[in-house]
Amino acid sequence: MSRLGIFIADGCEEVEALTVVDIVRRAKLEIDMISINGTKQVTSSRNVTFMTDTTKEEADFSAYDGIILPGGMPGTVHLGEDDTVSQVIREFAKEGKLVAAICAAPSVLGQAGILNGKKTACHPGFEEKLTGAEVFFSPVVCDGNVITSRGMGTAVPFGLAVARYFTDDATIEHVKAGLVYA
Repeated sequence: MSRLGIFIADGCEEVEALTVVDIVRRAKLEIDMISINGTKQVTSSRNVTFMTDTTKEEADFSAYDGIILPGGMPGTVHLGEDDTVSQVIREFAKEGKLVAAICAAPSVLGQAGILNGKKTACHPGFEEKLTGAEVFFSPVVCDGNVITSRGMGTAVPFGLAVARYFTDDATIEHVKAGLVYA
Protein backbone atom coordinates (compact mmCIF):
# COMPACT_ATOMS: atom_id res chain seq x y z
CA MET A 1 0.00 0.00 0.00
CA SER A 2 1.21 3.45 -0.90
CA ARG A 3 1.92 5.95 1.82
CA LEU A 4 2.01 9.71 1.42
CA GLY A 5 2.99 12.70 3.49
CA ILE A 6 1.52 16.20 3.41
CA PHE A 7 3.53 19.04 4.91
CA ILE A 8 1.39 21.38 7.01
CA ALA A 9 2.50 24.85 8.11
CA ASP A 10 0.81 27.50 10.18
CA GLY A 11 -1.07 29.69 7.71
CA CYS A 12 -1.98 26.84 5.36
CA GLU A 13 -5.25 26.75 3.44
CA GLU A 14 -7.14 24.17 5.51
CA VAL A 15 -9.52 23.14 2.72
CA GLU A 16 -6.61 22.30 0.42
CA ALA A 17 -4.83 20.30 3.10
CA LEU A 18 -7.73 18.46 4.69
CA THR A 19 -9.62 17.72 1.47
CA VAL A 20 -6.59 15.94 0.07
CA VAL A 21 -6.14 13.97 3.31
CA ASP A 22 -9.82 12.99 3.28
CA ILE A 23 -9.84 11.85 -0.36
CA VAL A 24 -6.58 9.92 -0.07
CA ARG A 25 -7.88 8.09 3.01
CA ARG A 26 -11.20 7.34 1.26
CA ALA A 27 -9.12 5.73 -1.50
CA LYS A 28 -7.64 3.44 1.21
CA LEU A 29 -4.18 4.96 0.95
CA GLU A 30 -2.15 6.03 3.96
CA ILE A 31 -1.29 9.68 4.46
CA ASP A 32 0.42 11.44 7.34
CA MET A 33 -0.10 15.12 8.05
CA ILE A 34 3.37 16.43 8.90
CA SER A 35 3.68 19.68 10.83
CA ILE A 36 6.73 21.80 10.11
CA ASN A 37 6.10 23.85 13.28
CA GLY A 38 7.80 21.59 15.83
CA THR A 39 4.41 20.78 17.34
CA LYS A 40 1.48 18.73 16.05
CA GLN A 41 -0.90 21.67 16.44
CA VAL A 42 -1.34 23.86 13.38
CA THR A 43 -3.45 26.97 12.81
CA SER A 44 -4.60 27.67 9.26
CA SER A 45 -4.83 30.97 7.42
CA ARG A 46 -8.50 31.16 8.45
CA ASN A 47 -7.69 30.51 12.14
CA VAL A 48 -8.84 26.88 12.13
CA THR A 49 -6.67 24.96 14.59
CA PHE A 50 -6.19 21.22 14.09
CA MET A 51 -3.77 18.44 14.95
CA THR A 52 -1.38 16.75 12.54
CA ASP A 53 -0.27 13.12 12.75
CA THR A 54 3.41 13.87 13.25
CA THR A 55 6.11 16.52 12.96
CA LYS A 56 8.94 16.84 10.47
CA GLU A 57 11.33 15.87 13.25
CA GLU A 58 9.48 12.59 13.88
CA ALA A 59 8.54 11.65 10.31
CA ASP A 60 10.27 8.80 8.46
CA PHE A 61 10.46 10.26 4.96
CA SER A 62 11.90 7.04 3.54
CA ALA A 63 8.48 5.42 4.19
CA TYR A 64 6.64 7.80 1.84
CA ASP A 65 5.90 7.30 -1.84
CA GLY A 66 4.86 10.90 -2.35
CA ILE A 67 4.74 14.30 -0.71
CA ILE A 68 2.11 17.03 -0.98
CA LEU A 69 2.20 20.77 -0.31
CA PRO A 70 -1.03 22.69 0.37
CA GLY A 71 -1.14 26.40 -0.35
CA GLY A 72 -2.43 29.28 1.69
CA MET A 73 -0.73 32.35 3.05
CA PRO A 74 1.53 32.62 4.87
CA GLY A 75 1.69 28.79 4.91
CA THR A 76 3.29 28.65 1.47
CA VAL A 77 5.96 31.11 2.56
CA HIS A 78 6.71 28.96 5.61
CA LEU A 79 7.00 25.84 3.43
CA GLY A 80 9.36 27.65 1.05
CA GLU A 81 11.59 28.79 3.92
CA ASP A 82 11.84 25.36 5.55
CA ASP A 83 15.05 23.43 4.85
CA THR A 84 13.45 20.03 5.52
CA VAL A 85 10.65 20.73 3.03
CA SER A 86 13.17 21.84 0.38
CA GLN A 87 15.39 18.83 0.94
CA VAL A 88 12.51 16.33 0.89
CA ILE A 89 10.80 17.67 -2.24
CA ARG A 90 14.11 17.77 -4.15
CA GLU A 91 14.95 14.22 -3.06
CA PHE A 92 11.49 12.91 -3.95
CA ALA A 93 11.56 14.59 -7.36
CA LYS A 94 15.04 13.19 -8.07
CA GLU A 95 13.88 9.68 -7.07
CA GLY A 96 10.78 9.92 -9.28
CA LYS A 97 8.40 9.89 -6.31
CA LEU A 98 5.21 11.94 -6.45
CA VAL A 99 5.57 15.64 -5.64
CA ALA A 100 2.24 17.50 -5.60
CA ALA A 101 1.30 21.09 -4.76
CA ILE A 102 -1.82 23.24 -4.91
CA CYS A 103 -2.60 26.96 -5.03
CA ALA A 104 0.47 29.06 -4.19
CA ALA A 105 2.54 26.01 -3.15
CA PRO A 106 3.72 25.13 -6.69
CA SER A 107 5.92 28.23 -6.22
CA VAL A 108 7.85 26.21 -3.62
CA LEU A 109 8.46 23.54 -6.28
CA GLY A 110 9.61 26.25 -8.68
CA GLN A 111 11.94 27.72 -6.07
CA ALA A 112 13.44 24.23 -5.58
CA GLY A 113 14.09 23.79 -9.32
CA ILE A 114 11.64 20.89 -9.62
CA LEU A 115 9.46 22.38 -12.35
CA ASN A 116 12.05 22.80 -15.10
CA GLY A 117 10.46 21.51 -18.30
CA LYS A 118 7.24 20.50 -16.49
CA LYS A 119 3.64 21.45 -17.24
CA THR A 120 2.07 23.05 -14.15
CA ALA A 121 -0.78 25.09 -12.72
CA CYS A 122 -0.96 27.47 -9.77
CA HIS A 123 -3.05 30.16 -8.12
CA PRO A 124 -3.36 33.24 -10.35
CA GLY A 125 -0.51 35.64 -9.73
CA PHE A 126 2.11 33.00 -8.92
CA GLU A 127 2.94 32.02 -12.50
CA GLU A 128 6.30 33.85 -12.54
CA LYS A 129 7.43 31.78 -9.54
CA LEU A 130 7.12 28.49 -11.47
CA THR A 131 10.69 28.69 -12.70
CA GLY A 132 11.26 26.74 -15.91
CA ALA A 133 7.68 25.49 -16.16
CA GLU A 134 5.04 25.67 -18.86
CA VAL A 135 1.98 27.12 -17.10
CA PHE A 136 -1.55 25.91 -17.81
CA PHE A 137 -4.84 27.19 -16.45
CA SER A 138 -6.51 23.81 -16.04
CA PRO A 139 -7.84 22.92 -12.57
CA VAL A 140 -5.21 20.15 -12.22
CA VAL A 141 -2.10 19.46 -14.27
CA CYS A 142 -0.32 16.10 -14.12
CA ASP A 143 3.15 15.80 -15.64
CA GLY A 144 4.94 12.59 -14.75
CA ASN A 145 5.56 12.55 -11.01
CA VAL A 146 4.44 16.17 -10.53
CA ILE A 147 0.80 17.13 -9.90
CA THR A 148 -0.18 20.79 -9.46
CA SER A 149 -3.48 22.59 -9.04
CA ARG A 150 -4.89 26.12 -8.91
CA GLY A 151 -6.54 26.69 -5.54
CA MET A 152 -9.11 25.88 -2.90
CA GLY A 153 -11.87 25.47 -5.50
CA THR A 154 -9.84 22.74 -7.21
CA ALA A 155 -9.02 20.80 -4.04
CA VAL A 156 -11.38 17.91 -4.83
CA PRO A 157 -10.05 17.22 -8.35
CA PHE A 158 -6.51 17.69 -7.01
CA GLY A 159 -7.12 15.15 -4.24
CA LEU A 160 -8.63 12.74 -6.76
CA ALA A 161 -5.60 13.14 -9.06
CA VAL A 162 -3.23 12.42 -6.17
CA ALA A 163 -5.24 9.32 -5.20
CA ARG A 164 -5.49 8.21 -8.85
CA TYR A 165 -1.69 8.34 -9.14
CA PHE A 166 -1.55 5.38 -6.73
CA THR A 167 -4.83 3.58 -7.49
CA ASP A 168 -7.14 2.76 -10.39
CA ASP A 169 -10.22 4.18 -12.07
CA ALA A 170 -12.61 1.91 -10.14
CA THR A 171 -11.27 3.19 -6.82
CA ILE A 172 -11.59 6.80 -7.93
CA GLU A 173 -15.15 6.23 -9.18
CA HIS A 174 -16.02 4.70 -5.79
CA VAL A 175 -14.53 7.71 -3.98
CA LYS A 176 -16.34 10.15 -6.29
CA ALA A 177 -19.66 8.41 -5.62
CA GLY A 178 -19.14 8.80 -1.88
CA LEU A 179 -18.36 12.49 -2.35
CA VAL A 180 -21.35 12.99 -4.67
CA TYR A 181 -18.85 14.48 -7.07
CA ALA A 182 -20.00 14.90 -10.68
